[in-house]
Amino acid sequence: MSDSPQHRIFAMLDVDGDGAVTHEEYLARVDRVASAVGRDAHHPVVVASRAAHEAVFRDMDADHDGRVTFEEYRSWVGHDAFERSCRPALGSLFDIADADADGRLDRAEFIRLRAAGGNAEAAAAVAFDALDNDRDGLVDRDAYLAGIRNFVTMGSSPMAAAYGTGQPVPGRS
Repeated sequence: MSDSPQHRIFAMLDVDGDGAVTHEEYLARVDRVASAVGRDAHHPVVVASRAAHEAVFRDMDADHDGRVTFEEYRSWVGHDAFERSCRPALGSLFDIADADADGRLDRAEFIRLRAAGGNAEAAAAVAFDALDNDRDGLVDRDAYLAGIRNFVTMGSSPMAAAYGTGQPVPGRS
């Protein structure tokens, strides 16, 4: 498999490494993040996140068979898809991890969010440090989402470290 940003993200989403992201795999990320930060499955931010992720999965699954292949993902991914559906879904995961709802994550919250989503903790820590430009120990929601968008659409951003750029592509970190 290539080392492109799209391959790295797809490999992270394809938890069982079978070459397709199932509906269950994709929606499970919401539950993993909620569990990692101690949010109940019925908390309003978790319910909103699940709805946002349902919309993304429907958008990605071009043939509506309940599985997203890399080819479907590659055809779908890009700036428009990010703005249309990824931004709300990824923002909703951020909101789950944002315990005090101030729009910012501290280092521990950020690492829990990224690790629950499938990133290695050490790689998430490097990404946090790169996104914390003012060194106040916090990463705000807009910087986080811009970092992911830039990685997905341009292949470079401080978030690249979270996806293990420069290391072998994992099936699941």
